[in-house]
Amino acid sequence: MASISVSDLKPGVKIASAVHTPLGGVLFNKGKILLPRDLDILQAFLVQSVEVEGADSKVVSAKETGSKNGPVTSSAGTVEFEKSPQDQLYVEYDRMLNLIKSSFQSILASELPVLDLRNQLEALISQLKYYNVLTFTPRAMNEYDYMYHNGILSALTSYLIAQWSGLPQKDWMQVAFAGLLHDIGNAKIDPKVLYSPLPLSSDEVEEMRMHTTYGYQMLRNSPALNEGVRLAALQHHEKVDGSGYPLRLTGDKMHVYSRIVAVADIFHAMTLKKRYRKAQSPYLVLEQLQAESFGKLDPAIVQTFINKVTQFHNGTRVRLSDERVGEIVFSDRNHPTRPLVSVNGQIVNLVNERHLYIENII
Repeated sequence: MASISVSDLKPGVKIASAVHTPLGGVLFNKGKILLPRDLDILQAFLVQSVEVEGADSKVVSAKETGSKNGPVTSSAGTVEFEKSPQDQLYVEYDRMLNLIKSSFQSILASELPVLDLRNQLEALISQLKYYNVLTFTPRAMNEYDYMYHNGILSALTSYLIAQWSGLPQKDWMQVAFAGLLHDIGNAKIDPKVLYSPLPLSSDEVEEMRMHTTYGYQMLRNSPALNEGVRLAALQHHEKVDGSGYPLRLTGDKMHVYSRIVAVADIFHAMTLKKRYRKAQSPYLVLEQLQAESFGKLDPAIVQTFINKVTQFHNGTRVRLSDERVGEIVFSDRNHPTRPLVSVNGQIVNLVNERHLYIENII
């Protein structure tokens, strides 16, 4: 048995004794094999070191292996740096960003490169275990690229929602395509309207709303995409009570892809920074989604989404809206966005203190 610094751990370690949070709760039990995500959790909880089985096990420090971005010597004798799993997610994300931007910009003159998009989407989804809906932020966020980021994030989140909602596996990739391409009709919108920082006139609002119809028409001739993908482009602004656009459909008339993408789209639209508005707290946005589930959004999809993304271990460190930092000590499933938070030994009950909310996860 050996004690290894958390900063030096590799995935694959077998824990020799239970790991506890600073408040004494069990974070990981003895015998657990650490996954890449677990290393981030240990660091988030300020755990300094853990006991691992076998000093000669396959898990050794970064100084010896070059893991966790440590230096390694290549076959050519040069010093290189090994990418962490999280880095690889960002690499595939950036490749997807470049591809979707070029696809949006060229679709009016040529066919959508569906095969290229699918291959890159599969590469990105292969890194999905390192993607956290509430905490992931693009590295270099050019605010003019908002709709591309929204599409990629909606693709990843829609894929997860499809899984969580019990859709057949054959639908997962198509739902991801629906999220990725739901706003492709914006390629036909006047950039002056699309990027306007000012309130739109009634005529400009009507032009913006045409992106749903344009999107359906643009995707109609892509045989590799199923009808659900095309309908998501058309229907993602429809509402369950019939108050949406362009066709004022009710929930029972909306395709399930559209109902999933609507939730993902709203969440990321509100949590991404725009030129004229700062990003909102993901927890506040979840509460707004919950309010919208009464007549506007599919309530089952919203509830599934909120329950899944708020499933954190007790001990997760968070920053509150008043800038105080604390640790979640209890989550009530009836109020998933408002747990009990310990701040400097004082328990803050967010259910009762409605003026406070979780700003972000640390």
